[in-house]
This record gives sequence, structure tokens and C-alpha cells, in this order.
Amino acid sequence: MSLLLAGCSSIAFVQHSWQGQREVMALSVPIADLLDNPDTDPALKARLAEALAARRFASSALGLPDNQSYTRYSALPRPYVLWNLFVAPELSLEPVQHCYLFTGCLAYKGYFSLAAAQAAADDWRKQGMEVFIGDIPAYSTLGWYDDPLLSSMLHWDDDYVAMTLFHELAHQQFYVKDDTAFNESFATFVGREGLRQWRASRGLPPPDPALEREQAEFTQLIMAARERLQALYATDLPDVAKRAAKEKEFTRLRSEYDRWQAERWPDSARFDGWFAGELNNASLLPFGIYDQWVPAFAELFRRVDGDWQRFYLEVERLGSAPMAERSAILDTLGGTLVDTQPHTGEQDR
Repeated sequence: MSLLLAGCSSIAFVQHSWQGQREVMALSVPIADLLDNPDTDPALKARLAEALAARRFASSALGLPDNQSYTRYSALPRPYVLWNLFVAPELSLEPVQHCYLFTGCLAYKGYFSLAAAQAAADDWRKQGMEVFIGDIPAYSTLGWYDDPLLSSMLHWDDDYVAMTLFHELAHQQFYVKDDTAFNESFATFVGREGLRQWRASRGLPPPDPALEREQAEFTQLIMAARERLQALYATDLPDVAKRAAKEKEFTRLRSEYDRWQAERWPDSARFDGWFAGELNNASLLPFGIYDQWVPAFAELFRRVDGDWQRFYLEVERLGSAPMAERSAILDTLGGTLVDTQPHTGEQDR
């Protein structure tokens, strides 16, 4: 199975992935057993019970796959389950694609070891490429395995866990080969809308609108920088001039962030960690991937009157269309920029 999934990847990466997946599965135990065990830490027990309730809601109310995924728990010996490596050329925002037999080509490559991701990043740097490594608390095997709930998913609050569950199950619901932006935008919308409905079912208000606004404004800031850089790279300027202009754009981005934070969110340090790292083309890639078509899927959901089954049928129809036609329809539905909530588990900084 590992060889089939990996397709054209190297044998070393295949072995790394297979061993990592085996470890995650070997560590998993039924959540029901942990809830029944008097020795289970009470705080963990409360969080697992909450996650299991959200898992049941995912199938009963959101129409997501009803299987054994997220009914087991894996306590990992590391802070994150994966580290995703993004790679981009020095003067381009087109991500290097990593291709596999069943999943198609992705704009990132996941490693179960930070050291392995860093070694791969060093190899790409030697080839003149730019790299970014993102901490990943959750991932989907698209139904090939019964994905467990992971300790790395519990770094944040219960809302985050629920949204991540809905997001990952959406990948099992429907997935298109070779279209990362479509898949991630679809799953991101399902996660966000699912969280709103999950909270409403328990008599809770929608997620904090202030957090939504902050995330939206931050993402717009990054996407604006991306657009300026894309325009720069498309010019006929010599490379030396492009490099100089590129450096100025990243300096401008840092300055705009400092000003935006001071004026709009002076008490928040939510995105300081991202800006503390290296800013390059690769570090900008996750934003377009996860946010691009979310408004379009929101509009599609509205047009089917919030009926999940009708929504999934429409998503399948879209997914079966050629990519150019699919993108044109999505653009007509809702444009190509941001919605409001934070990124889900697969790439939340």
C-alpha cells in the first residue's frame, strides 16, 4: 500500500512514510476504553468525550463519513504528527508539486520527523529553491486507514478539535486528484460551517467574530503581498532587478504587518511566530491553498439551502469537471480570496 500511495517518490521516503503511519496506528487505542478507564487523566477524558461527541455530530448532522475514523486516540511522542515541506523557486510562487499514485500531485510533502523535513529542505536549498516547513497537527489518509484523534490536535481548544475533525472527514467525503486548492478550500469550508452548526446545536453562539476579522485581515495582508510578487515575477525585468524588488516587497510586508498589528490588534501576538521565521515565496504558499475557494463553497452551500447532501452532490459535479472549467465556475460563485476563520489543523500557524 505504501508503494502504491507513494507512486514516484523515492524508496527512502516510502519507507519513512510507512514507518510513520505504522507508528501512529500502533499507538492508537479506542477512545471508549480511555473514557472507561479510571486511570485516564480527567482533563484528557473530558477533551476526548467532547471530541467523540463532535465525531458523532459530523456523521449525524453534517453527512460526513460514518466510520471508525477519530474513534481512537494516539498519544504521540512529539508535538506534531507531521511537518509539511513547501518548496518554491526563487522568482516564482508556483509550488513544486509532489506526486503520488492515488492522491495525485500536492503542493507540499509531509514528513513524520522534523529532522527528515529539515534534511529535505536543505537539499532543495542547495538546488536554489526556497522552502518553508509547517507544523501539522492532523492529516487525512482519505479513508485508507481509520485515522485516529491525535495528541497534536489538542494543543488548542475544543472548537479547534471539532473543526479539524470536520475538515479531515471532508477529505474522506470527496477528494480530487491534482487540485490542492480545491480540496483544501472544500475541507476548510466544511470545517468552518460544521463548527458553526456544532456550536449552534449546543446552544452556543458562533465563533468569536473578532477572531474571524483578525484572521481575515491578516490573510488579506498576505494575499496582497502575493499578488504584488506575482505581478513582479511576470514582468520582463532582469533577474537581478526582480531580486531587489522582491526584497523590498518582503520588507514592505513586515512593515505593513507591524503597522496593522499596532493599529488594529495591539493586544494580539497571534501571528508574531510566523513573522519571526524566514519570509520567502514558499512561506506564502499555504495561504492561497487553504483560502482560495472558500467563499465559492460558501455560496454553493447557500444555493442548496444548506442541505449537506445536495451540497456534496454539487461538489462532486464540480470535481468531475476539467480543472479550467472548475476554476471558472468557482470564480463565478465567489471569487478567489478569503473567508474568515483560522486555517484548520493541516496548516495553522
